[in-house]
Amino acid sequence: MELFGGVINIAGITFLMFAVFVISFLGYALGRITIKGVSLGTAGVFIVALLFGAFFSKTISSTVVAGGADISGSALKIVENLGLILFVTAVGFIAGPNFFKNLKKNFKSYILLGIVIILAGGLACIACFYIGKGAESDRKEFVAMLVGLLSGSLTSTPAFSAAKATVAEEYEMAVTVGHGIAYLFGVIGVVLFVQLIPKVTKANMEEERAKITAVDTGEEKKTGRKLLDLDGFGFAAFALAAVVGLFVGAIKVPLSSKGLDGTTFSLTTTGGALMTALVFGHFGHIGSVSLKVEKRVLEVFRELGLMLFLIGAGVAGGAKFVEYFKAMYFVYGVIMTLVPMIIGYIFARYILKLPLLNSLGSITGGMTSTPALGTLINVAKTDDVASAYAATYPIALIAVVLVSQFIIILF
Repeated sequence: MELFGGVINIAGITFLMFAVFVISFLGYALGRITIKGVSLGTAGVFIVALLFGAFFSKTISSTVVAGGADISGSALKIVENLGLILFVTAVGFIAGPNFFKNLKKNFKSYILLGIVIILAGGLACIACFYIGKGAESDRKEFVAMLVGLLSGSLTSTPAFSAAKATVAEEYEMAVTVGHGIAYLFGVIGVVLFVQLIPKVTKANMEEERAKITAVDTGEEKKTGRKLLDLDGFGFAAFALAAVVGLFVGAIKVPLSSKGLDGTTFSLTTTGGALMTALVFGHFGHIGSVSLKVEKRVLEVFRELGLMLFLIGAGVAGGAKFVEYFKAMYFVYGVIMTLVPMIIGYIFARYILKLPLLNSLGSITGGMTSTPALGTLINVAKTDDVASAYAATYPIALIAVVLVSQFIIILF
């Protein structure tokens, strides 16, 4: 069978599925290890996936696709994208009923916080440029590397894509390498941050949950008529949201005079599926057809999607991480992850006066961190933090693309 630029080997696909389940088991086992109340959670899957990719990526490439096609652009990309669609669509449905009321209440705060986080990341990137430029022989390549590090530290695929489209062709690999190096701490750093902050501040989680769920009052919508359920679980409504979201995410808005031939912006699969599911979750029906998805289904899809996303991204990134790793670049990535998180938290709590869970939910959105949202939901023991994530995410998505391009043009 011709696919991914090669011939699919059925035995290889079986091996890939075997690998997915092995990584899942070992990853959750690792994530369950708790030290002083802090654990990796689902991010443990990402760590195991990275290690698996570092040691077995060539094996998967040679068995799945005859001729050893690039694993990052083939079978694992399907695993990653399928997981991403499942996760963000589930999050959108979960957050939808309370999203617009929460957004109305904290609209300015979420916009400001998203912008502050991305600007802080951009300034950290510029600071790293001045710190390390003396040791680099090729200035433009170093800038491309740093912008890749920025997109990886914020786990932002749109920023990564925009940076690759903006740099000269010979520097695209530098962007790719930087993204891969910073992605590891970009995932783990935010996951640990949302667990540590409640412990460091000794927050009363019951009180914090009450603050963020206060917006729920009166949100249940009554249609006044019996709605038609296409299936008992809501699979059909979920699938429709995913399909519409893919189309919405594919819409490209030109950012240069060259039109669609130049640099463009799009919500991508993540943003499109998230926005569509938010709308579906908010209205709950189209005419007399119900768009409701059972909560237990959404919870399963959310966790399954996150797991598949981390496996797909982790295995593909593991091969590149080992091949191109350089200690100083990793340090730059750590800086670009920590600085915007810390500044964002201080700004949210002490200037915007947002409650703790609103702040952390918004920070995961501002950092465009899908894994951290999954962890925060488990820490907070409420899905309502997803509303803060969803409100801040689009602002951060646009801002990080623009900041990345600005740095490339400026330097």
